[in-house]
Amino acid sequence: MSEEIIVSGMRPTGKLHLGNYHGALKNWLSLQDQYKSFFFIADLHALTTSYKQTEDLAANSERMLIDWLSAGLDPKKCHIFIQSDVPEISELNTLLGMITPVGWLLRNPTYKDQINELLARKYAGQLKGDENTPLAERVKGLADEDISVYGFLGYPVLMATDILIHRASFVPVGEDQTAHVEIARDLVRRFNEIYGVDDVFVEPKPLFTKQTKVPGLDGHKMSKSYHNTLDLGEELEPARKKIMSMFTDPNKKKANDPADPQNCVVYAFHKIYNPDAARRCEECKAGALGCVACKKELYSLMEPELTAFLERRKTFEGDKAQLQAILKEGAAAARESAAKTLQAVKRAMKVVK
Repeated sequence: MSEEIIVSGMRPTGKLHLGNYHGALKNWLSLQDQYKSFFFIADLHALTTSYKQTEDLAANSERMLIDWLSAGLDPKKCHIFIQSDVPEISELNTLLGMITPVGWLLRNPTYKDQINELLARKYAGQLKGDENTPLAERVKGLADEDISVYGFLGYPVLMATDILIHRASFVPVGEDQTAHVEIARDLVRRFNEIYGVDDVFVEPKPLFTKQTKVPGLDGHKMSKSYHNTLDLGEELEPARKKIMSMFTDPNKKKANDPADPQNCVVYAFHKIYNPDAARRCEECKAGALGCVACKKELYSLMEPELTAFLERRKTFEGDKAQLQAILKEGAAAARESAAKTLQAVKRAMKVVK
């Protein structure tokens, strides 16, 4: 295993789904075998947009931990912790906030991404087809209290802090997410220029990882906001019913009608789970197979993985002491790593001698 460090996290906003698994978690399983890895449950980030709705925050954090373990993250190979259990993160976030130009925050794509996510969750997909409307107009639908807070504006600094505090060499991202790493790199350069140092932080690089795009049951992006998900650890019968309800090419009226696989959610899942998806594509175009039979085959291909998730989830749900031990050990490792960086930062800033 490389001594180079990677850092990544997720906000605990509810159950994880197969989009989360194939888009990020599956890559984490590979990375934990290659790098020294810190994976954190970003409860502080959750507060940036849901600071009033905190009644489920702790429960969602525990649920996320169970989902991660069910997916295959191994605390013997990586460090798993809750963000707020590492107070050094909040302290460094404050210090870095002192040198961050406001203009960076207003221009950062993360700010706009979070606004769009907030809109999607608030209106549950009602804004689809409105992508050409200026962002400022779309934001008018939100109450000022939803976004007009320092925490929301300062989200990119907290994100950079998560990375820099562990001196991460790499941050796993998709190719369309490089801007999320740029503010961390910019802050390293600015810090070095202001304080005349070059050994406090590591300038992180994006680690481009394969991210499989998983559509929702209705063909839109899989998202809790759209109520179109297949959840990790979902019971088999509800999962089967969801698969049988997946959207298919609307032009296929009868079982033997030819269809366009690219307009079919079922085929999108076949490309993930069916090693013979190319043949299925040709059968679909030729009208050689009806949609019901195609969905049944898809469920049979997905059932082993769904069963494994479900069984592992039930195991972890029944052992609260193990969950607490994993978080305690992960937080201790994260605090040890973070404390070294924080002390170096405070020395460079002359906060301490």
